[in-house]
Amino acid sequence: MNQTIAFIGGGNMAGALIHGLIEDGVDPGRILVSEPDAGRREQLAARFGARTTEDNTTAAGEAQILVLAVKPQVLPKVARALAPALAQSRPLCISIAAGIRHAALQRWLGEEVALVRAMPNTPAMLQAGATGLYAPPTLSEEHRQAAEHVLRAVGVVVWVEEEALMDAVTAVSGSGPAYFFLFMEAMEAAAVKLGLSPETARLLVRQTAQGATRMALESELDLPDLRRGVTSPGGTTERAVAAFEEGGLRNLVEKALTAAENRSRELSAELEAE
Repeated sequence: MNQTIAFIGGGNMAGALIHGLIEDGVDPGRILVSEPDAGRREQLAARFGARTTEDNTTAAGEAQILVLAVKPQVLPKVARALAPALAQSRPLCISIAAGIRHAALQRWLGEEVALVRAMPNTPAMLQAGATGLYAPPTLSEEHRQAAEHVLRAVGVVVWVEEEALMDAVTAVSGSGPAYFFLFMEAMEAAAVKLGLSPETARLLVRQTAQGATRMALESELDLPDLRRGVTSPGGTTERAVAAFEEGGLRNLVEKALTAAENRSRELSAELEAE
């Protein structure tokens, strides 16, 4: 990719994307980061060899692809300030701010700006992320491919055809790592109560989670078949799975994801009131 990719904001997710892009072969000289914190600018320059600035307008003026990587709460002010520069440079804008819908972004940035919403998750920092993308049907195929290139540098990418589904993406993959951490935390605590040392419980639970995830990703079997493959009739796993089922695990998971989806909608309404 020979285009200049600029980032507004140099936080953890921006750093993950920059690392992934460089690993994917992008010249660090093609990456420009606008970040108000001088120490963070020095870190980014030293770690990646990327160019840095404290001026958002400068970054927007040079970019063919502009990644909006600031916190959602400050994005309205930042976006409005960028609008005059974007009207001149016309880059593809990619927003990774959770909860802010396309229409609001378009209103703040300018109606003519090519715009993609992205919902990455924190495993992107290990190039193991999952990102949902949304853009209106009017976005060109060239811009779609460019957005995919940026986000695929940190993991898998899926497009959703309806923007409302971005709330579901937020509930499933955006918030999803925390659900798995919670389950692992509960397993570790239960393992200690069963008599294992905290160190042993930690190692067994985390390695088991990694192994199960690899099997789910790499096997041709679906999840029920994989589960049945571990569940011998009358055995220990069957007894444990029955306890989960009797405790309403499936309904609880559905309730949790629905709560997250609803909160995503609420946050969108709050943020877009700016």
